[in-house]
Amino acid sequence: MSSISTSAALMDRLGISLPILQSPMAGVSTPQMAAAVSNAGGLGALGIGAASVEQAEKMLLQTAALTGRPFNVNVFCHKPATADPVREAGWLQHLSPAFQEFGAKPPQGLREIYTSFCVDRDMQDMLIAQRPAVVSFHFGLPSQDVIAALKAAGVVLLATATSLAEARSLERAGIDAIVAQGWEAGGHRGIFDPAGEDGRLQTLPLVRELVGALALPVIAAGGMMTGADIAEALAAGAAAAQLGTAFIACPESSADAGYRAALLADDPETEMTAVISGRPARCLSNRFTDWGRQNRDAGIPDYPIAYDAGKALNAVAKNRDEFGYGAQWAGQGAAHARVMPTAELVATLAQELSVAQRGNRAPE
Repeated sequence: MSSISTSAALMDRLGISLPILQSPMAGVSTPQMAAAVSNAGGLGALGIGAASVEQAEKMLLQTAALTGRPFNVNVFCHKPATADPVREAGWLQHLSPAFQEFGAKPPQGLREIYTSFCVDRDMQDMLIAQRPAVVSFHFGLPSQDVIAALKAAGVVLLATATSLAEARSLERAGIDAIVAQGWEAGGHRGIFDPAGEDGRLQTLPLVRELVGALALPVIAAGGMMTGADIAEALAAGAAAAQLGTAFIACPESSADAGYRAALLADDPETEMTAVISGRPARCLSNRFTDWGRQNRDAGIPDYPIAYDAGKALNAVAKNRDEFGYGAQWAGQGAAHARVMPTAELVATLAQELSVAQRGNRAPE
């Protein structure tokens, strides 16, 4: 099947008219953003990995009230954390000077603030009952019975892969399309085993490798900010493109003022860090990433236990008007962020895509 027909087939399967997907971005995406993307012809998305079942269900219902079109619901499928009181106490001790700068003390202890979808039966049951059009998995997969139940409910399933080996496991599990996350991508690296070897493939080489080896449609993710970027991904064989950082500056985003200011600063830089949450994630360079580079030898607790400390530090810093300890996730295309309403951004991307594709066509 040609890349053009693969793209058309995927768009038909997802119920969208544009090969543009909004990244779920837990903590940044909102029902208003997801609905605006879907209403504009793309696939909007909600990230519920950090939400309780009640919060997640409310987000789904709010989005459904704003759009009658399909949207994606993303969950985290990480290995549940293993508590290590000694390592966690050492981590808090390392962070103590940063807390003291803001007249605060670190927490007495840390907890696993998010439950992995893999073991969250209540969240699984809620999604099976609500039957969103699309569900996507990050950090791995739930059990085969959960996958089967969602498919039986008519849900289209997507999942992130950062390598061919991961993608092959998704294909064997019956996933409908693969989100190929390149090294440029903002936010949490979707690698299944963060302690394992990471090939750090860029988006387009990863797309080409997966398209050449698999029968499933591949969705490019990482570093794309314009319609021309999307055109390049489609030319590489992707059936669609997923953009996240491009939407952070939209008014429908829940990014705070400090996050927006850092994103829109002159020539923003990004780096991969695990100090904020306990898993590798690409973030705008800020005071927290600087601290991480100076404390490379400190033993980071498991994700998301480490995130409990990171969120506590960010909270006390923000109380003193310091935003540099936030989880300011962003991809390597951050310098090209644009401020405009979500629907306008989708329309702009679609127009840019059309222009780029016309320009790439060989003369008859």
